[in-house]
Amino acid sequence: MWNDRYSEDGFAFGTKANDFLIEAQPQIPQGRVLCLAEGEGRNAVFLAEQGYDVVAVDASAVGLEKAQKLAAERGVKIETIVTDLADFKIEEDAWQAIVSIFCHLPIALRQNIHRQVCKGLKQKGVLILEAYRPLQLKYKSGGPPVAELMMTLETLKEDFSTLETLHCCETVREVVEGKYHTGDGAVVQLIARKK
Repeated sequence: MWNDRYSEDGFAFGTKANDFLIEAQPQIPQGRVLCLAEGEGRNAVFLAEQGYDVVAVDASAVGLEKAQKLAAERGVKIETIVTDLADFKIEEDAWQAIVSIFCHLPIALRQNIHRQVCKGLKQKGVLILEAYRPLQLKYKSGGPPVAELMMTLETLKEDFSTLETLHCCETVREVVEGKYHTGDGAVVQLIARKK
């Protein structure tokens, strides 16, 4: 599915980084940053432009090829890894930040990845996460078609209970990210730090 979507002309979700990530970026310590389910690279390239050493992971080779082209156009370098998150192991105690923007996974896989995120962050490392929540089904402006793939404050607090919460909220905000995320979106946002 994702290779097909990313094979379309242009960028499915645009080339500008996610607004919440842009706002949160000053809280990310310099160093290595892992971007999960990074797609066509808009967030990874933005972070590379801010001086971070960025690794972008996605199951779509087509998306990550576009990410590399976008990075080259903007004069930065990113590392890309084509793999399904079910097969990916997050290196422990290795990342100054991990970024999860609209990374919607089945519940068991989400819990597994989130456990790995907690172990993967270095001390004082920061998690930046934005995801759609079940209310998004009412808005139909993007995201998965089923509530089970979405997140809530409660699930995130449970998944990341070992991290210090710096920002956590559910809100409805205007999301303008290419043709597949446009309009009001019901999102949950989290910034958390490893103690």
